[in-house]
Amino acid sequence: MSYLLLADESEVAVRQYMNDGELYAITCGEKLAGVALLIAQSDTTVELKNIAVVPAFQGKGIGKEVLNKIYAVCEAQGFKNIIVGTANSSIDNIAFYQKSGFRMEAIEKDFFSNYPEPIYENGIRALDMIIFSKAL
Repeated sequence: MSYLLLADESEVAVRQYMNDGELYAITCGEKLAGVALLIAQSDTTVELKNIAVVPAFQGKGIGKEVLNKIYAVCEAQGFKNIIVGTANSSIDNIAFYQKSGFRMEAIEKDFFSNYPEPIYENGIRALDMIIFSKAL
């Protein structure tokens, strides 16, 4: 749970989806560096519901390497597309996904307005979810 909360501040939200897919450990040597949770949305589309790398391992290219492994795993399972969502306030995440080849697909307005506590990042309130997609 603590790893999933690195990428999603709402424990209530995490508990609603944490058992819906496949959870992968991200390791660096013997150490657990993070987690990734994939949830099938259809026969052809999988959602990267949660990906988190602990702060000590961030900025070292691990996230990009993990995405490449996720693409391979998803392709091997027959998926054709991968989607991921992030908050309108998550400027670093928005840049990361675009640098990784994802394209903006949709915006779910007010997605985060139902969270128990308001979320602020970069001085911006998280209200909307930006959905990105990538063909595999």
